[in-house]
Amino acid sequence: MGILMDDNIHAPTVASGPTSGAAPRDFSKLTMPELMQEKERIEAELMALSSVLSSHGVNMNSSLTTFDGFPRDDIDIAQVRTTRVRIIHLRNDHKDVMNHLEKGLHAHFAQLQNAQAGGSAPNGTAPSSASQPSATESSIADAGSLGTPFARVNTVEPGSPAAEAGLKTGDLIRAFGGVHWLNHERLSKVAEAVQQNEGRPLTVRVSRRNNDSADTVEVGLQLTPRRNWGGRGLLGCHLVPL
Repeated sequence: MGILMDDNIHAPTVASGPTSGAAPRDFSKLTMPELMQEKERIEAELMALSSVLSSHGVNMNSSLTTFDGFPRDDIDIAQVRTTRVRIIHLRNDHKDVMNHLEKGLHAHFAQLQNAQAGGSAPNGTAPSSASQPSATESSIADAGSLGTPFARVNTVEPGSPAAEAGLKTGDLIRAFGGVHWLNHERLSKVAEAVQQNEGRPLTVRVSRRNNDSADTVEVGLQLTPRRNWGGRGLLGCHLVPL
């Protein structure tokens, strides 16, 4: 995601002011749809703020002083510091949101299992609609179970481990080992899973468009990362985040 910049390359285009004094949000009071919206908002702002730092030629760990200890004069130090503080706050908020999302999903599935096991309320009547999750919450929880796509296969090299596993260009990744839509962290966790499982099969779930219709089919694959297959990398495919 890019951001538009004025002629002054140091001018921020996103809110990155200090957050001191602002009351922390209580994410426990948010519904599942609201948590998802908050997750997407935080990720979008983090990406924009990262672009602000990049426009200064720095990152979260770059030194703001010269080799002899003087403040650098080639960057707006106050702007960089303020942006870094905001990024730290947002990262903490993102962790809290993800924790509440996972807890909400677990609670929802536990409720479904209890309802299926009991079949009815203790007095023999059907459970009231007031005790049931909303349609939106159910759809989000079901998506967590099925694996909402979080990446697309951009290319697959012939003869690669990905090709041998049956992965195809255009496939939408729903799960990659233990990595899914809630924890992939812009595919960084996929890279970790690949590195940690070299020579061992990983279960990959994909959604694939049926050539004979506009429908999609769900496909489960066993993909084993390995070297020396004749090309670069351990997989031989390129994934792009959705």
